[in-house]
Amino acid sequence: MANPLSNRQLSGNNVLWKYVQSLEPETIAKLSQPEPEVAQIMENSLMQMLGGLPSEQFDVTITTNRENLGRLLASAMMNGYFLYNAKQRFEFEKALSHAQEG
Repeated sequence: MANPLSNRQLSGNNVLWKYVQSLEPETIAKLSQPEPEVAQIMENSLMQMLGGLPSEQFDVTITTNRENLGRLLASAMMNGYFLYNAKQRFEFEKALSHAQEG
């Protein structure tokens, strides 16, 4: 069973990993806390992936193996990355349109 973050991937040769390690703890904390709107979208996305039975009416238990859990985590991370980029683009386009108006 392959580990999604193997030692090779996290080695000193990985520029992204070096960058993440160089970030200040405050920056990591900020990046780790999504805005409420993004968190809601992520929650809805995960519910769709796992099956969205209402918890007040059903006692849902999900069982999986490590590999599938890793895939779910990777998918959630990619969704978060996409949403972050979409939000950044939205903010950029909004600022650009305001600059063109003024």
